[in-house]
Amino acid sequence: MVKENENPVILFDGVCNLCNNSVQFVIKKDKKKTFYFTSLQSNTGQQLLELYRLSPGRFDSFVLIENKKAYTKSTAALRVVRRLEGLWILLYALIIIPPFIRDAVYDWVARNRYQWFGKSESCMLPTPELKGRFL
Repeated sequence: MVKENENPVILFDGVCNLCNNSVQFVIKKDKKKTFYFTSLQSNTGQQLLELYRLSPGRFDSFVLIENKKAYTKSTAALRVVRRLEGLWILLYALIIIPPFIRDAVYDWVARNRYQWFGKSESCMLPTPELKGRFL
């Protein structure tokens, strides 16, 4: 079974170009190296989904595990931006929008992400210097 990490862990769709670019963005803006990452498709990702009682077969949600709690969709994304360097923290103000509205927009983008941004044949492989931040 997967060992829980004290740092927040981001689970992402490893074959989605939008998701991979989002991970690269977070890595660049996360100067304190707070976040760890794993793809939803990986063994670790699947174990974490099971541990937090999330559907292991669904890869259309961005998941943040923080303080032993799982956040999904827009709430997960907003909780991530509030910890990034720069003005990105201001996006956290969108948390006041009711989740059913935020998640409707999130779901619309998620349904169309492969068509709009493309899909890779395999999951992203971290560079040697980033390997320690991937579970």
